[in-house]
Amino acid sequence: MPESELHSHMFVITGGPGVGKTTLIDALRARGEACIVEAGRAVILEQRGAAGTALPWADRDAYWRAMFEKDLAAYRTALATGRRAFFDRGLPDLVGYSALEGLSPPTFAMAEIERARYADLVFAAPPWRTIYAQDAERKQDWAEAVRTYDAVTQAYADRGYSLLELPRSSVEGRVRFILDAVA
Repeated sequence: MPESELHSHMFVITGGPGVGKTTLIDALRARGEACIVEAGRAVILEQRGAAGTALPWADRDAYWRAMFEKDLAAYRTALATGRRAFFDRGLPDLVGYSALEGLSPPTFAMAEIERARYADLVFAAPPWRTIYAQDAERKQDWAEAVRTYDAVTQAYADRGYSLLELPRSSVEGRVRFILDAVA
């Protein structure tokens, strides 16, 4: 199988926080699609439960490494299954996050991110103030949410991915948009 086909079943939904990515992933899962949850939120919940410090407001480097480990494991699992899968963020999101936060990730991790490819088409959930909301894990204000969108979409563009912006529509409309695009 050509290299480009090895990852053609793995689709990323990226964007800033609070723009409906997780809701969209949940809706895709409800339709029977394989979906991978966002590592950042999972790390925050785990760290809070363990009184850990690998949190974006405590130790950003440790937080980055924890997300990298989760994202890489999820990537490898999805690659091995060969089943179509939708990711709530992918490894290149970590490149955008590191640029946004001024972090210097380990060289081996950055090399692994460059090697780990997803389908060439990446869905970008644009900033959408109407639905934006903060919560216990999502503490970024609106301006930081927009900067995050810019940083993560740039990370994908820099790696040669084609970004397709999701419409600002209902969850069902977005699901149809994605499924039509990958059909």
